[in-house]
Amino acid sequence: MKNIILVGFMGTGKTTIAFELSHRLNMRYISTDDLIEKREKCTINEIFTKKGEDYFRSVEAMVVRDACSMEGVIIDLGGGAVIRDENWEMIKSSGLSICLTADENTIMERTKKYKHRPLLNVEDPKQKIRNLIAKRAPFYAKADHCVDTGKLTVKQAVEKIVGIFENITKKAGTK
Repeated sequence: MKNIILVGFMGTGKTTIAFELSHRLNMRYISTDDLIEKREKCTINEIFTKKGEDYFRSVEAMVVRDACSMEGVIIDLGGGAVIRDENWEMIKSSGLSICLTADENTIMERTKKYKHRPLLNVEDPKQKIRNLIAKRAPFYAKADHCVDTGKLTVKQAVEKIVGIFENITKKAGTK
């Protein structure tokens, strides 16, 4: 069975939707951020602070490879994992990639209460969101499908993804 890999900017609902999707499809849920923290025995924020983003991205690439080598799982990828081509090679070979999106106001609202977001611990987080989304847009565009979660409930987003997955699974079965 193929994997479903959720990509997208922080605050688009990847973790919540992946978790619910795993229950709906009876598939195991994997969070690359959780795997990184387990592997490094510290938080992502601490990794960024103590060892820097380059180190974090290297560890993230190893974890993405490990997660994508599994089968029948829902993978919640960290928002910046898409910036490395090696990660995209793993994502594409692993299953169905779906990019979750939302507008910058929705993302700001969803992330403002979280201090564990190292890339948003800046003076103007909204501008940072705008810049990062623009920088990552070409990478997010590599996903097989896109779902805008900005105006959807979690249940609606899950149903939309299930529909995409079932449609692809049916097509693959008829070939």
